Amino acid sequence: MKIGQLSRETGVAVRLLRYYESQGLLASERTDGGHRVYSPEAPATVARIRRLLAAGFPTRTIRELMPCFEGDALQPCVHHHLTDHLAGLEARMADLDKARTSVTSLIASGSPLTTGGS
Repeated sequence: MKIGQLSRETGVAVRLLRYYESQGLLASERTDGGHRVYSPEAPATVARIRRLLAAGFPTRTIRELMPCFEGDALQPCVHHHLTDHLAGLEARMADLDKARTSVTSLIASGSPLTTGGS
């Protein structure tokens, strides 16, 4: 299938599909005219990429994880990638929760914030 058809089928912009290819996440072949042609499995590959991006993985990690899919599931050998990533997300969420509590406290106190040097 050509890039336009892949874009329509997946709902992913052509520009992003080209980016995924440049990052080594998606493969295509070229016709004699230079047009990209994707395999019938390309929509499933794009769905996996989107799923990993939504989970917050950077493209360099996604490139490492892509060969580890068995259907829609990742092989158990990459479990450490997932658990490490989850731990990082939980730590960031805890930091954000502390920041939210601090801002809520500032709002509730009704005290204007002052800046140094005023």
